[in-house]
Amino acid sequence: MTQPRFLRAVEATSVALFFLQALRVVFSVLFGIIYDQVFVGPPGLWLVGSLGLVVIALAAPALAPRSPRRAWMAVMASLAALARVALSVDDARVRYWGCLAVLVFGGMYLAGLLTARRPVAMPALVGALIFDQLLCILGNTYDLSLRPTWLPVQAVWALVVVVVAVALGRRAAGGDRRASLFAIRAGLGLGGFVFLESSLLALPNAAARWSGESYATVAPLLLLVTFLPLIPRLRLAVHQRLAGSSAFRLALAVVLTGGLMIGYFVPGLASVAGLVLAQVATLACLSPLLDGRPSRPRAVGGMLALGLLLMFALNLVNAFAFTYPYSLPMLRGLGWTAYLLAAVAFGAGVLAQNPVPLTWDELSTRTGVVLPAAIAIVAAALWAVQPSPAAPFSEDGTLRLATYNIHYGYDKDWHFTLESIAQTLEQNRVDVVALQEVDTGRLTSYGVDDATYLARRLHMNAAYFPTVEHLTGIAVLYHGPRVPAEGRLLTSLQEQTGILHVRVGQSGTQLDFFGTWLGLENEDTQGQVREALAFIGDRSPAAFGADFNAQMGSPVATAIQGAGFLDPFSSLGIQPVPLTEPAVDPTQRIDFVWQRGLYPVRAWVPDSLASDHR
Repeated sequence: MTQPRFLRAVEATSVALFFLQALRVVFSVLFGIIYDQVFVGPPGLWLVGSLGLVVIALAAPALAPRSPRRAWMAVMASLAALARVALSVDDARVRYWGCLAVLVFGGMYLAGLLTARRPVAMPALVGALIFDQLLCILGNTYDLSLRPTWLPVQAVWALVVVVVAVALGRRAAGGDRRASLFAIRAGLGLGGFVFLESSLLALPNAAARWSGESYATVAPLLLLVTFLPLIPRLRLAVHQRLAGSSAFRLALAVVLTGGLMIGYFVPGLASVAGLVLAQVATLACLSPLLDGRPSRPRAVGGMLALGLLLMFALNLVNAFAFTYPYSLPMLRGLGWTAYLLAAVAFGAGVLAQNPVPLTWDELSTRTGVVLPAAIAIVAAALWAVQPSPAAPFSEDGTLRLATYNIHYGYDKDWHFTLESIAQTLEQNRVDVVALQEVDTGRLTSYGVDDATYLARRLHMNAAYFPTVEHLTGIAVLYHGPRVPAEGRLLTSLQEQTGILHVRVGQSGTQLDFFGTWLGLENEDTQGQVREALAFIGDRSPAAFGADFNAQMGSPVATAIQGAGFLDPFSSLGIQPVPLTEPAVDPTQRIDFVWQRGLYPVRAWVPDSLASDHR
């Protein structure tokens, strides 16, 4: 009995994890497709076709049989595992088609799991969330399993899942004989659950950025909380309480909604507390959502497909909240609405299900296994999240200053190139760098915190200033001791931007370094640069780095020069001046490190193609 139960857990948890990873990857790949079609253009049929294929893949669970056999489950698990290997290949096209396959086969497998093996579904989903968090934490927010170096490991993992699936597929048929049906609201509730977990509550770096508190604190705390539903006695006690009281279920739904809104609008420890309580409430309510008897039953596959389509719609709303200047201006500052809608859908789904009693035998986890695993995994996370001290500045009095528009971690062809970006900074021995287009937990950039990853990879400190929906902004990385940072929003007609200040250096030798990003067309960039210069004041020595979206001789450049800043290329008489954008065959120079009160000894533009800027 123990061996099949363990093998089922391995199969189900792996497929659930692969499915969650495919969701993260597909939205990242779609971001590149939509960006190229809309901004590079011209738009073509592929813009609609690529979105349509994802919608079809998410609707695939509706095709799952109402009475899935073990052999069918084995085929779905095997195909999902084999397709998952493609996600470790850093090529947008390979990942796109791999994602579609994982979503189709993994989605149908999960529909079968919820139908015929529902007691396994809850621990499998929670286990998948735990492993997903761990892989991201061990990779400094960049999922280890999405990197090309992981490819051999993923191939072995896929093979293991295939072997386990075949072994289980040969066993005699049987399974959960309870009414394995959902209400429509329960299906939508599952969609709300997947959105909340994949975009925030199981993404510690996003939760840390929402709160403004330390990632090293938030990450292990959320991981520890996620383990709670796997403790059998706790899960049984909570389920019994929820099954016996609809008022208790309603109270938890209110806690979830309130926690999310506090997490969004109230910074600091209150935000952390709100998000942790929201995660507790979400995981507590998952059991009655999955283990319930609806008053108006529907087939599980169709309801799961409905939920996934809701999740897709919520992700679009969330994405538009980040790209409002170029899509739906009305969504400016309204990213919280996607989370509120998800919470309401999840709460309604929980209330729509009448939880059935759980027996001790149906609990697929054991305390003797869960507690040691929890201790080991949380200990590994605590070790991984601790930042190492930043490297010191050179003692010769020379600093290497830079600016880098990192394009959310992508190059021109939408390879995810954060490691190449890190190598560019490392090879040029940069001491202080202003970064633009910095994502810190968006699903459209693999959920990675660009600032955290680069700072830890390069042994630097990171100062980050969010400008759009907590998770997009500007950053300054720097060597030496950690110092306070100061940021201010600039008046923005289009995409909201700001300016960030750190005073770096060592005792007796300090530099005021400022980073910003100025807007594109239809933006009052002259007004923005006036505000930025007023913020800088007369501090000197000072450096001002950014993608200014303006060339030498423009009103923006003239205003900066009027404030006493010099261009080091001009000061050194370098001709022709290297161009910076685009990275491939650049045609213009819009990225500058202006200096005041400093003595430039060298200036250059590396030819790295890791971003879409140099």
